[in-house]
Amino acid sequence: MSIRKIVKYGDPILRQKSKEISKVSKKIKILAEDMIDTMYANRGVGLAAVQVGELLRMFVIDVSDPNERYNPIVLINPKLIKKDTPVACSEGCLSFPEVFTDVRRYANVTFKALDMHGKPFIIEGKDGELLARALQHEYDHLDGIMFIDHVRNRFDADEKLAEKGLPPVQPEYLLDESEMEDVIIANGNKVIDKVDENEENVEEEEK
Repeated sequence: MSIRKIVKYGDPILRQKSKEISKVSKKIKILAEDMIDTMYANRGVGLAAVQVGELLRMFVIDVSDPNERYNPIVLINPKLIKKDTPVACSEGCLSFPEVFTDVRRYANVTFKALDMHGKPFIIEGKDGELLARALQHEYDHLDGIMFIDHVRNRFDADEKLAEKGLPPVQPEYLLDESEMEDVIIANGNKVIDKVDENEENVEEEEK
């Protein structure tokens, strides 16, 4: 297939809500394959359709170990059906090259979606592992939400964004996650290792 250009933070398309896919057509399958190729070419673990300029509710992920064979997963029209246990993690994004900051996520999530053949399936991410965090990160993109909207320290994030020549955090999009923050602090304020959709496999691993 082909490698597509990744949309960078600052482009207004990233704030738009993506549309449901009515049919898993040949065009959708080609887009999914292109997204997988683009994700691997940029050493990523996830990529949403909007990040290649397509406002469609679809994303791809691959959180397999660098020593394992590739195992891409395509999620079409995903829906979050369960979430619990707030955690903190350091996260990045392919649309924010080389920027990482601490954000709030849930340790356990369950999604339902369609696969490349239009068949429904359930996928779970547990215990704050990479899969759980990557699923939430990519799902957010479909609603115009970005990882910096979950940021724990806005000013630290602004500094890191400025270093890379990117716009600052947009305060109007910041999510009120005070209850999540209270739980994270009560549980010892531990930050999980880098969760980085962005590149070398979210935990500093390279495929």
